[in-house]
Amino acid sequence: MLEYKKKEIIMSDIRAIIMVIDSMGIGAMPDCKEFGDIPECNTLKHVCEFNNGLNVPNLEKMGLGNLQDFMGIKKVENPTATYATLVEKSKGKDTTTGHWEIAGITLDRAFSTFPNGFPKEFIDKFIEQTKCGGVLANYPASGTAIIAELNDEHHATKFPIVYTSADSVFQIAVDTDMIPLETLYEWCKIARRILTEDNYYVSRVIARPYKVIDGKPTRISKDRRDYSIEPIAPTLLNEVKDNGGKVIGIGKIEDIFSKSGITHAIHTGSNKEGLELTLKAVKHELPLEDIAYIKGKKYNNQEIIFTNLVDTDMLYGHRNDAKGYGKAIE
Repeated sequence: MLEYKKKEIIMSDIRAIIMVIDSMGIGAMPDCKEFGDIPECNTLKHVCEFNNGLNVPNLEKMGLGNLQDFMGIKKVENPTATYATLVEKSKGKDTTTGHWEIAGITLDRAFSTFPNGFPKEFIDKFIEQTKCGGVLANYPASGTAIIAELNDEHHATKFPIVYTSADSVFQIAVDTDMIPLETLYEWCKIARRILTEDNYYVSRVIARPYKVIDGKPTRISKDRRDYSIEPIAPTLLNEVKDNGGKVIGIGKIEDIFSKSGITHAIHTGSNKEGLELTLKAVKHELPLEDIAYIKGKKYNNQEIIFTNLVDTDMLYGHRNDAKGYGKAIE
């Protein structure tokens, strides 16, 4: 444990690192049935059981095994961290809801979901304003499955593949060897604007670029972008930024908060890259001027480093790949 040795703790000494292992839940919420889930839901517990235990020595030392009985994760008498199980107060279970609550916003209304696809009125407006000519799909689907299924038709028509999931998202997939990445981003911005103006209350629009590599449609994770609804109130991030501190978003953080309260941001292509960039930020080795929103601006010593590790959710959680999920945690 660090000792301050009579040194008064003042704001200039404060630095926080917030790291989210995306989707790694440890049990169902009391309102889980409202969102189509069952009380037995427990991602980490079931991943541990599927893999006959996990080798996670650092998380184990921090006290993860003290929270519940997770196969292969021991309880420790003197954990290196304070540990707790938190229960979300907001209505909802999606990325935006969870991250916003971490930063101080509690939602009393869940974002809208579209199990039967998005309404014709919205799709028609999207086609008209993007001039994309038409769309493919418009139903809930796995991102990897849908690009494999519709890639040939996408190439034949040049129409974007649009789809949703159990979350409040409108996702647009295109092969960027055919449709430029900037065009995809522009289409996402148009979709975001329409959804907001017409009060659909959709959490995120997600750009899902892919390329055909060795004959297989392959998503390009580092070029993914999320276009979130604007935060409904100031957050902890705004508090730090407005008082002259740095808020460094690593991964999809800047997208989740629609850049609100962020001073520096860098996207990642994998959990490994996210961890490496976080370590660089901790060691003051991140080229902050290169990723700053305002070049040349001076900041005080207050700092939040906010990292999202998305592989567990994007690559393994949505695909129910318990083996891959376990390896990602290890």
